[in-house]
Amino acid sequence: MKVTLKDCLELSVFRDARVLAGQNSLTKDVRNVSVLEAKDSEDVKLYEGEKDQLLITGFFAVRDDVDAQCAIVKQAAADMHAALAVFHVGKVVEKIDERVINTAELAGLPLIEVPYDEETTCAQAITQIMAKILYSDNFSNRLISNTIFHLLNFEKHSNFQAAARQAAISNNFQLVILSEDFNPVFSVETRHTVSIDEVVKLGRERQAEKQSDQVYTLVDVNGVLTYWGPVSIDGETFFMFIVDNEDSYSAADITKLAEIIELAMGMWKFTPERDVKADFIKALIRGNKSLAYSLKDEAGVGADEIVSVFMGHNVDKGKVPKMMDRFEKDEELRIMKIEEEEETYGFILDEKIEEGKGDPEARAKCAALFDRLKEENGVKIFHVTDVDGIEGAGDACRLINESWAFVQSVFPYKRVFTKYEMALVSNCINIQLQGGHVKKNYMKLLDVFRTIGENKGRQLQETLETFVLDAGMNSGKTAKIMGIHANTVQYRLKKINELLGVEVTGNRIIPGLTIALALKRLERVVS
Repeated sequence: MKVTLKDCLELSVFRDARVLAGQNSLTKDVRNVSVLEAKDSEDVKLYEGEKDQLLITGFFAVRDDVDAQCAIVKQAAADMHAALAVFHVGKVVEKIDERVINTAELAGLPLIEVPYDEETTCAQAITQIMAKILYSDNFSNRLISNTIFHLLNFEKHSNFQAAARQAAISNNFQLVILSEDFNPVFSVETRHTVSIDEVVKLGRERQAEKQSDQVYTLVDVNGVLTYWGPVSIDGETFFMFIVDNEDSYSAADITKLAEIIELAMGMWKFTPERDVKADFIKALIRGNKSLAYSLKDEAGVGADEIVSVFMGHNVDKGKVPKMMDRFEKDEELRIMKIEEEEETYGFILDEKIEEGKGDPEARAKCAALFDRLKEENGVKIFHVTDVDGIEGAGDACRLINESWAFVQSVFPYKRVFTKYEMALVSNCINIQLQGGHVKKNYMKLLDVFRTIGENKGRQLQETLETFVLDAGMNSGKTAKIMGIHANTVQYRLKKINELLGVEVTGNRIIPGLTIALALKRLERVVS
């Protein structure tokens, strides 16, 4: 159970302490302890991120300033701290002034005086209080003993699921286990004041999976306390979150509870239900359309709901997950995604399509999202937006899989790659593999650059590559990318036109020239 201020005052470090103010607030919860170093109320605000802290101070910085002491007390109360314990009274502060005591009483903040004693230190106080919070005898409380009783009752229950459900109902908590991709694989819901989706989104925002696994990470979801942490099942990593329905337990209780649940899963040889959503995505990634069709209903995917297919690098880091959650909420589109080795594969779905109320601007919204994501450091997106059902989603996955590694080499300055760039590169890959007269015909378009000398030819060809493939045939952008003057680019383009005997920007010229230049870049990668 939770540790109160009264529990802390029973510790040996407080044996000579006196409660000077706030006698009626000794039942306050104490979740943490911190040493307060402050010279004014602004300094106290630096501690406001952690409510229910027991603050320990000696008033070192304000030992002779009663007004400052009063201001510190007021701010500590305003920031909802559990209490203020003043150590070394008689040595640092001769005595606690009546004005400070009255300020604490009016603010409802327990004020504790700890007389100076060489054997009573702040370090001892921190050690004893944290031991009380984390490792006290409270582990023998009803939560733990009752949970063990149900989880290990092999005679009454036929499987772990039934045992866990009874333990949760009896002890007023909820339990959800999620895959690494944040898809629920097992859940026991005993109260519906908060949805799993809400908890998953907030937990992902706080990056709960990266926190210490010694004490479960607390995530407050609309006033409902949930605790997150990793759990290993058959060597695979899952995430478990536990909901404390009535805020009845401490973080230490929940951590111990999680350890017991994990132990019970091993004893029951519990295997989570398969992650159908992940299996559906993987089926399409691997080109198994028939399996995807068989899984779509179970995965909750309508035949025509998929609007966009994407694959990305670093989309599980930084602000990107939060941006995706915001996109789902604002645009009312759903994102399904999984982590596959170092890449993230996903679909964006418009669930209203099945009702005939699909968003006509959904595709444009997807493209806008990808453009925003590329601003995050290291993010690269490969997407096919405007997908024709599950069949089209499978084709999109195939296009991404066969071209993403090469399209970056052909277009090194891009960070978002559409079906147009990938289709071009996919065709170039096929031409490269087949060789023969088709490839020869394209490469001959560039032979003329070898007739004017190696250095001059290379310089003009590189300018043409940058102009066509990187700069969108914009001479100013070409100059910026190459680090040369715009007039130099114009001069070189004039020379290129003369050399080729055509206007390189002509509608009938640019398609063949683009493929030839892309093949040239691709050849450098695969050769």
